[in-house]
Amino acid sequence: MAATRKTELCYCSVMDMAKHWGQTAYMSKKRKYISHQYVNCGKKQKLAEIHQALNSDPVDIETLQRAATSKGGLFTDELRRRVWPKLLNINVYELPYKPGRAGRENQKDYNQIVMDVRRSMKRFPKCMLSTERDVLQEQLIDVILEVLRCNPQLNYYQGYHDVAVTLLLVVGERMTIAMLHTLSKYHLRDFMDPTMDSTKHILNYLMPLLEEVDKELHDFMIRAEVGTIFALSWLITWYGHVLLEPKLTLRLYDFFLASHPMMPIYLAATIVLHREKEVKQTECDMAMVHHLLSRIPQDLPYERLIGQSQELFVRFPPSLLAKRAELRSRKSQSMSNFKTFQLATLHQRPDSVLQRLTTSSKRARHSGLDEALPRDGGQRWGKGSRMVKMAVLGLSATLGAAVFAVAQTALDWGPDVLLQLF
Repeated sequence: MAATRKTELCYCSVMDMAKHWGQTAYMSKKRKYISHQYVNCGKKQKLAEIHQALNSDPVDIETLQRAATSKGGLFTDELRRRVWPKLLNINVYELPYKPGRAGRENQKDYNQIVMDVRRSMKRFPKCMLSTERDVLQEQLIDVILEVLRCNPQLNYYQGYHDVAVTLLLVVGERMTIAMLHTLSKYHLRDFMDPTMDSTKHILNYLMPLLEEVDKELHDFMIRAEVGTIFALSWLITWYGHVLLEPKLTLRLYDFFLASHPMMPIYLAATIVLHREKEVKQTECDMAMVHHLLSRIPQDLPYERLIGQSQELFVRFPPSLLAKRAELRSRKSQSMSNFKTFQLATLHQRPDSVLQRLTTSSKRARHSGLDEALPRDGGQRWGKGSRMVKMAVLGLSATLGAAVFAVAQTALDWGPDVLLQLF
């Protein structure tokens, strides 16, 4: 009887445990489901807010900035292709044309740019065919050279191509030229001087930030004489050169495109502060501390660090830090020009309006061209038109439909344009 009773008790205990485990598993699944539903609900609401902001007139740029900087960023490349241009005040219906390649090898820094681009293979998706990558690398070279050609006051720096390739893989060649043009004039301007002085000036904001938050950590790094050069590649490539996960790089680009040009240095300070224990446990030696900090961990809680960077920026804005003696000697062009840029972004029209206005403007220009023709121009144009049409027929028979399409489009502009094409 005792054995039977003991067996029954064991059986009951097992059943109770199984029941408990079942309830626990059920509750765990329920919590996960609720959490998933909450996340989906939050994502749907955010997408709805972005859509509404894009279609407001003027565009609600502040909502777009909040969306890009808040948790998760802009989620998808499709959304980035709509929001990124607005963050930089770019009209998607007036993009620059694809640059030609004639004489590009004669441009300043051509050889250095080609070498840097050829070494950037890791920045392209691993699954991409080599032929596709080759095409994109040629486009990348074209994009960089075109922006520098249009802005002779700017100087190429190693790491610029990391910014360019991140944009190219998301928005394509023409939009990348437009975006990189704006970024080079504002956000990246300090890095594009003939010397590194302005870049060093921006890096010099790092130690004062650390001192404000954690003086013990700051003093340890001063004793180690580590300096700030470990953060150079973070800053000038917007972390594109040091992060292996493309999604994470894009998340940070969402953040930086919607933020003050100094935000990358605030993120750098936040990363160092997050690793405070690691740093202090390292031997107080320049080489050792530099080795630790220059290798940025891939698994840091970047969403949390983004939020902390924003808080740090509010507590210790650049204007406050700039009053310190070590930062007074030089002014940042990026910071000086940013307010003007920021005000300009607040008066953008939605894409639907821009498309209509751009189409009307093009029609008006075409009409103006027709009216500007001399009185006998119509007759001469008629003769020229017949000659051009004959040329088009000959070209189409020889070179195929692609040339025919290009040439036929050229007829809308006039014979001179057709002659320039070939």
